[in-house]
Amino acid sequence: MPVDPGAVDLLHPAARPLRSAPGGPVLPADPASRSGRLATVRSTTLRTAVLAALLGALAASVAAGVRIGTAAVGWGELARVFGTHLGLDVEPLPPLVDSLVWDLRLPRVLLAALVGASLAVCGTVLQAVTRNALADPYLLGVSSGASAGAVLVVVLGVGAGTLGSTGGALAGALLSFGLLLLLLRRTGLDSVRIVLTGVVVGQLFTAVTSLILMASADADTTRAITHWLLGSMAPARWDAVAVCAVVLPIGLATVWMHATALDALAFGTDTAASLGIAVARTRLVLLVVTAVLTSVAVATVGAIGFVGLIVPHGMRFLVGPLHRVLLPHTALAGAVFLVWTDALARVAFAPREVPVGVLTALLGVPLFLLVLRRRGEL
Repeated sequence: MPVDPGAVDLLHPAARPLRSAPGGPVLPADPASRSGRLATVRSTTLRTAVLAALLGALAASVAAGVRIGTAAVGWGELARVFGTHLGLDVEPLPPLVDSLVWDLRLPRVLLAALVGASLAVCGTVLQAVTRNALADPYLLGVSSGASAGAVLVVVLGVGAGTLGSTGGALAGALLSFGLLLLLLRRTGLDSVRIVLTGVVVGQLFTAVTSLILMASADADTTRAITHWLLGSMAPARWDAVAVCAVVLPIGLATVWMHATALDALAFGTDTAASLGIAVARTRLVLLVVTAVLTSVAVATVGAIGFVGLIVPHGMRFLVGPLHRVLLPHTALAGAVFLVWTDALARVAFAPREVPVGVLTALLGVPLFLLVLRRRGEL
C-alpha cells in the first residue's frame, strides 16, 4: 500500500514536540493540544529563522569571498566590475583587476559554494541510506576512482588529448561507482554491504593511484597530483561552475522528492518497506544521485573531506532530522562553510596557498567532536 507522505513525519521522533509526562519519561506532545501547537509554531519559526540566516550568510559570504585575497578589492571596485559585465554605464577597471575579479575570484567562490552544497547534501543522504553517522560522500569509493582517473591522464597520458585531468577524474569516479554496483548486483543494496563494498572499491583505486605514481611519475608531477588530491579551488573556471550549477539543482531536487523515503530509511529497511517504500529502487536512485554529485565535485576540485560529515550533523542539531527541512538547510550551510574555508586557505599562509581540503580537516575535526559532545555521544 502506498505510503501517506505525512505518515513518516508523524512517526519520526523529532517530528513531534516533546512534553513531560507526570512522573514519567518525556513523551511526544499531542499536536492537537495547545502546548503541542505552540511547540510546533516555535519549531517552525526557528527553522525559518535559520533558513533566512543561512541565505543572508551565503550572499554575504560570496561578496566577501570575492574581495578576500592577496590583492585587496574594494566594494566600489567590485561594483564597477559587476556593472561592466552587466552592461551598465560605469567606468571599467583596468583589464588586470577586472580579470582578477571576474575570471579568477568570482568563479572560484561560486564553485566553492556549489561544491560545498553538493558534498553536504550527499553526506546527509548517505547517512540516512546507510544508517551510519560516519558516512560521508566518499563512502562509495568515488573519490579514489576519480584520483586514479586523473593520475592515468596526467602521468600516463591515457586520453590526455580528449579527456583532460577533469574528464579523467570524472570517468574514474563513475567507473568506481559502476564497479560498486556490479559487486552488489547479487547481494542487494543492504546498508552494511554498501559500506563494506565501498571501502573495498576505494582501497583498490587508491592502490592503483599509488602504484602509478611510484612507477611513472616524477617529483614535480607527484607534487602537483598530491596538491590536487588534497582539494583545491585554484582550477575553478566558468565552465566548471556551469556544470556544477546544472548538476546540483537536479540532484538536490531529486533527493528532496525522496525526503519522506529518507525519513523512513532512517528507521531501517523493514520499517520503510512496511510503509510502502520501494526500498531497493529508492536506494539505487539515491546512490546514483549522490555518486554523480560527488563525482562532478571531485573531478572539478579534488577530494575535500569533512564537509559532508560535519555539516549534516550540525544542521540536524539546529533544525531536526526531517529531511524535507534538513536538505535545503544543509545545502546552504555546506556552501557557506566551504566559501569561508577556501577564503581562509587563500590568505592564511599568503603568498603560498593551502589546499582547502587540509583546512576543512583541521576545522572539521574539532567541530565534529563538538557536535558529538553536544549530542551526548562523547
